[in-house]
Amino acid sequence: MKAQQRCIELSHGGGGVEMSQLIHKLFFKYLGNDILLRDEDAARLQFNGPVAFTTDSFTVSPRTFNGGDLGKIAIAGTVNDLAMAGAKPQYLSCGFIIEEGLPFAELEQLVQSMASELAKSGAKIVCGDTKVVPKGAADGLFINTSGIGECLAAPSWQQLQVGDQILVSRDIGCHGACILASREGLTLETELASDCDTLWPAVNALLEAGIDCKAMRDATRGGLAAVLNEWASGRELGIEVTEQALPIAPAVQGLCELFGFEPAELANEGTFVLAVSADQAEQALAVLKQFHTSAAIIGQISDSHHGKVVQTSPWGSKRYMELPKGELLPRIC
Repeated sequence: MKAQQRCIELSHGGGGVEMSQLIHKLFFKYLGNDILLRDEDAARLQFNGPVAFTTDSFTVSPRTFNGGDLGKIAIAGTVNDLAMAGAKPQYLSCGFIIEEGLPFAELEQLVQSMASELAKSGAKIVCGDTKVVPKGAADGLFINTSGIGECLAAPSWQQLQVGDQILVSRDIGCHGACILASREGLTLETELASDCDTLWPAVNALLEAGIDCKAMRDATRGGLAAVLNEWASGRELGIEVTEQALPIAPAVQGLCELFGFEPAELANEGTFVLAVSADQAEQALAVLKQFHTSAAIIGQISDSHHGKVVQTSPWGSKRYMELPKGELLPRIC
């Protein structure tokens, strides 16, 4: 006889014995640290200077995909927001909204992924909350993480100037393409994996190399196109992109041609856009290539076509890289 699968019950959110067991035997087991294990209503923290603070909520379908899962993305997403602010990730909070009936084994696997991803940046989950809702109320599991980090730099799109070079940290569109392939049942597992990853090690290497990171942004929803258009519009300057310089994996390009998508509009979860002065571009590229050989210089800030992003083809023709409209793929992060 097949063993009955253990699942989350409403009592796991009731504040009694079952909830205590869930917290101590699962969350504390994998995420425990000297602050969290104090088991207080609030974490007491110390800071020596300016900090960055961010929050994000995560819902992805499917919850596990090639290259990651909901647990991994819930840590990487918030840690990456801190990294893009030039902040070393230090402390995170975590809130779980769990649907009654979620298999306990799946929840445990996602929490293990969270612990593994935290190790990449050294950040700690120091406080949290758990809610269990009736079956059908939460589509399985939602996770919220908030993060605080020590500011080591202060990148901002407001510092962009004509002549600054634009780089991407690796090939674009992998997360969106991976989720799309998974939903459509396409067998591209060996060729296509999400880029979901923690970006702090790459950012830290740039800072340690003395790179003045004028602006940084992780290209999540809306992809590269959204980031560049926001920068161009915000600074009322132009951005020129060389189409041939855009790093795009063949599997991503093929999927986009099949479905009529633009690779630059697909979401990423471990790829960021960086602006540096022209004299530091090659040095910054060399640092990024230590992490991904597909990193590239893709364009520059210009004093023409203010507020627009213009893409030049290999044949010299030009077209706008538009700000994405609508929702290409809902529930990707």
